[in-house]
Amino acid sequence: MPKQKIRIKIKGFDHKLVDQAAEQIVDTVERTGAVISGPVPLPTHIQKFSVIRSPFKDKDSQEQFEIRTHKRLIDIIETSSKTIDALTGLNLPSGVEIDIKL
Repeated sequence: MPKQKIRIKIKGFDHKLVDQAAEQIVDTVERTGAVISGPVPLPTHIQKFSVIRSPFKDKDSQEQFEIRTHKRLIDIIETSSKTIDALTGLNLPSGVEIDIKL
């Protein structure tokens, strides 16, 4: 079987949960003996919203909100069947989105 590369992208709003998920993935993959690169922190995507506080009296007054999306990238270079089985059986925290590409 040729060696295949697995790329894992982790996204989440809470950076602590994203780091915890990345650490769990790295620990389980290293236990199977695969070579790993990462986690690499990608740029944080920030969405900003301005909302008028009151529609009538205080139209010039606005509140500002933002949503920060933190991202990490992990590359698994040398994989085996044990690595793929360990990744499918992994229990990760909620609030974290994981995208796995083979």
